[in-house]
Amino acid sequence: MKNSSIMSSVVLEVLYRMDDLKYLYIIVFSMLYMFVLVANTTVIFIIIIDRALHKPMYVFLCNLAVNGVYGGTALLPALMGTLMSPSHEVSLASCQAQTYFLHTYAIIEFTILSVMCYDRYVAICYPLQYHSIMTITKVYKLMAFSWGYPLVAFALFFILTLRLTICRNIIERVYCSNYSLVKLSCDDTNVVNAIGLFSVVAYTFPQLAMTLYSYGHILRICFTATKKSKIKALKTCMPHLFAILNYSVGCFCEIVLSRFDTSYLSFEAKTVMSLYFLIFPPIVNPVIYGLSVQALRENMFRLFRSRNKLLPLAVK
Repeated sequence: MKNSSIMSSVVLEVLYRMDDLKYLYIIVFSMLYMFVLVANTTVIFIIIIDRALHKPMYVFLCNLAVNGVYGGTALLPALMGTLMSPSHEVSLASCQAQTYFLHTYAIIEFTILSVMCYDRYVAICYPLQYHSIMTITKVYKLMAFSWGYPLVAFALFFILTLRLTICRNIIERVYCSNYSLVKLSCDDTNVVNAIGLFSVVAYTFPQLAMTLYSYGHILRICFTATKKSKIKALKTCMPHLFAILNYSVGCFCEIVLSRFDTSYLSFEAKTVMSLYFLIFPPIVNPVIYGLSVQALRENMFRLFRSRNKLLPLAVK
């Protein structure tokens, strides 16, 4: 692999604007990170120990929580460490590693959400055949796809970024991203940018197609179903729809910041927008499912109210 970069480190210049309130930001980021860890590990713990929750929907939710921990850990500890550094400088290798972790986190999140969408489609459209369709083997294959495809697919593209010669070292973000690294190169990046746009389609099209297909059929069933069935379907899909909406807002913020002139926005607004994609889904998802799914909600209340062993609950 080519390794002729002039720079060995990069500076997250935006962090200089946080210096006056540095310790306040560190306290806030620490609290956010602790919430990400506690909320998601609680969901993981409950699903693992309660055999009644060893079903596809909860297996997928457990993986979503694992990815939340993965994304939060890739961002917040490094962000706090760099903020504490007087120079706000990180090594190029660390920046590249964070880029890989954060991008794969984002793709894995969307992939798991699309798989959960397919699970709801089967549960609503084929309730009698649900267990014969969503077999253990199929669940394992879907989980392997959710993790394997993003990790491998982004790695194949990221090799192109790693081969670029980095001759500038100022990144105007609070974390490292692929687009930021490409902008630091003094090489001709037209090919990388073109392949990058194609890769975005490749990373998202299968998941988007699965989501639209699944919800298209769910809506078709709802139009012909009884009022009671419609309410039940809506109740089943509501947490997932909210999770997708939350993820979509983060995508929108990231696109605006990366591709458009945002000089008219305040520093605080751009900071929130840049962090939304990486912080809010891991925070909001366990809350949404914890409050909306009865089995999880009751187990959570039992976990925090007493130290007694959690008893399996019937999944309704």
